[in-house]
Amino acid sequence: MKRVIMFWVLVSGLALSCFATSPPPCQMAFEYDVKIPMRDGVKLSADIYRPDAEARYPVILIRTPYDNGTAGYAILGKRWAARGYVFVVQDVRGRGDSDGEFYPLAHEAADGYDTLSWCGTQPWSNGKIGMMGSSYLGWTQAYVAGLGNPYLKALIMTATPPDPHLNFPLQFGAYSITAISWLAAVSGKTMQDISQFDLWRVYRHLPLFDMDRCLGRTIAAWRDWIEHPGFDDYWRQLSYQEKILETDVPILHVSGWYDDVLVGTTENFVNLTTGARDPEVRKLQRLLIGPWGHAVNASSRLGAIDFGPQALIDLDAVQQRWFDGWLKETALGIMEEAPVRVFLMGENKWVEEKEWPPARTRYIKYFLHGRGRANSLFGDGILTLEEPGQEPPDKYLYDPKDPVPFITEPDFQQIGGPDDYRPVERRDDVLVYTSLPFTEAVQACGPLRVKLYAASTARDTDWTAKILDVHPDGYAQRLNDGIIRARFRRSLEKEHLLKPGEVSEYEIDCWATCIQLKPGHCLRLEISSSAFPKFDVNLNTGGPIGKEEHGVVAEQTVYHSRRWPSHVIVPVVSAGRDK
Repeated sequence: MKRVIMFWVLVSGLALSCFATSPPPCQMAFEYDVKIPMRDGVKLSADIYRPDAEARYPVILIRTPYDNGTAGYAILGKRWAARGYVFVVQDVRGRGDSDGEFYPLAHEAADGYDTLSWCGTQPWSNGKIGMMGSSYLGWTQAYVAGLGNPYLKALIMTATPPDPHLNFPLQFGAYSITAISWLAAVSGKTMQDISQFDLWRVYRHLPLFDMDRCLGRTIAAWRDWIEHPGFDDYWRQLSYQEKILETDVPILHVSGWYDDVLVGTTENFVNLTTGARDPEVRKLQRLLIGPWGHAVNASSRLGAIDFGPQALIDLDAVQQRWFDGWLKETALGIMEEAPVRVFLMGENKWVEEKEWPPARTRYIKYFLHGRGRANSLFGDGILTLEEPGQEPPDKYLYDPKDPVPFITEPDFQQIGGPDDYRPVERRDDVLVYTSLPFTEAVQACGPLRVKLYAASTARDTDWTAKILDVHPDGYAQRLNDGIIRARFRRSLEKEHLLKPGEVSEYEIDCWATCIQLKPGHCLRLEISSSAFPKFDVNLNTGGPIGKEEHGVVAEQTVYHSRRWPSHVIVPVVSAGRDK
């Protein structure tokens, strides 16, 4: 339980660096469990920290499902109050001291709007509100951003997932089964202790539909998610990325290269800078991505990789500059800087860009090659810039009872990192394709994609792709990965089962990275059909997802030939900078 609370303190934007010193002394007023009425009569609880003076101040609002009374929020509230802000931290509906029933995402738009309107009209408010927070707290901002509330003036959306059917809890038809541990942790009014459970055992339970019972619960949201594996009206009602294009506020988008919901940050930034309804809003977006996990700016090290002394920044100062500029109308120096600031791994330094992805990026195809035995680290799979000729395909057996492991802790807090995948690559159901060592540095910075031509003996199956940086000593560092469920290869809205043995084309989105691949390093691609427990195990039957208990073994065939040139697309950024 203590570990869970500490994690959510971190992902709420309260990086440890923010607490290095105490806030300056100041007379403050504190109000706890203030009931804020919603349009349907439900009252939500908020704690308020403000300067103790008869004056009006800008407001910073956080809406959280992670107990607004934790020590981290109190520290943050006092800090912002000392800077001349009113800090409001509210329990979302059904959590903490708030009334109502918690159902993920269902009420965040309306409740967020009503809370903004209440805060904007209080005697201590100057009518200018900013919102901040990470993960679900980023979602609470995203859902209200495009609703046109007149008091909302700025956002800092950190580690914000995209629409829920695109990444968490569902990604191209595959379920993020660690989501069940998150649902269990927030299944009561306060954070629930799930440390008593063997999560590895829970995740192996079939059918998926009643996996919640292994955690001693019946969770309506989990069962609803399983009932809706495709993009339908259920998910449309829980989506925000189309509506956010209506926003009129500046947004600072923050994430990490090893944030498992990174794609929400990159997609939102790209969508708003290219497609916001108001062209002026396109200029008000800023992007900041560091070498971090889901808990941004928490450590310079992830697993065995240390990203160096520049990895941690004074994120608190960045946040203050953002809010001072938009809510206090001080000089907004951050708007005079480059719109994009990202950490270049490998070189371990920050770089600035005019846009994301960088306009000068070249998308280079590395083609799969082999003599029909790319199985495992010891096979003959290679990557080159040359298109394949007539080459035999690679085959492996995918057994749902023995899925390929994804290296991660079992709960929802951090899904993977820059881990060494050599132990996993010893398996014959993992195809491994590796380039020759680079003779000069290659800067790969941007979206990662895989085009795969493959066939299966099954009516449905999964295809996974993982892109890695192989160090001279053999360390195979995961950069990012992706998955696609075959029945959703053509559309997320309508299922198309496979014709066994027929070759199909798959686009596997592996999100993004930014790394300097140094001389002596190699690029590697893994292809397989499972990544457990990051994703649920496809049983290969083509039956109803989440309702079956038994699967079948599938023979998988990956093609790399002139007709079917499977390849990975790498975003290569030239050394020169645009002037």
